[in-house]
Amino acid sequence: MKLIIGLGNPGEKYINNRHNVGYIVVDAIKNKNLKIKDATVVKTNTFMNDSGSFVKRVLDSSYLVPSDLYIVHDDLDLPLGSWKMQFAKGPKDNGGINSIEQVLGTENFWRIRVGVDNRKREPHFTKVTRGETYVLEDFSQEERAILDKAVDDICSKLATF
Repeated sequence: MKLIIGLGNPGEKYINNRHNVGYIVVDAIKNKNLKIKDATVVKTNTFMNDSGSFVKRVLDSSYLVPSDLYIVHDDLDLPLGSWKMQFAKGPKDNGGINSIEQVLGTENFWRIRVGVDNRKREPHFTKVTRGETYVLEDFSQEERAILDKAVDDICSKLATF
């Protein structure tokens, strides 16, 4: 059995934020009616930086261990449109992942890291939007088209579990 959890922020104003990539992937799985063998797929109902308590509750009630857990989240270390599935390896700083690691007491779970970084970089990085601000901004239409291709690819991969 696997537990796939999409991270994001609840509420209407966050729907198209970069930070809500986990929710976007889970919604795509459900909208496509993908049946992922032996997997439960859910979204958190907490804000990103408080994800650990939700994840622990669901993990415990499912009688699963952290190695059965797949967390889908945004990643500023990866360019927009790219993604990686890695075990016990994640971004340098993601409040949701940090919360989960702290509450579970381990980093031994899977991450589906979805790249969201598309910031224009000035020479010498003088005018780069701070990550905390950037992830709470909405995707442009052009960015969303790039993201949607990555989401389709992730869904195809998860369907082969």
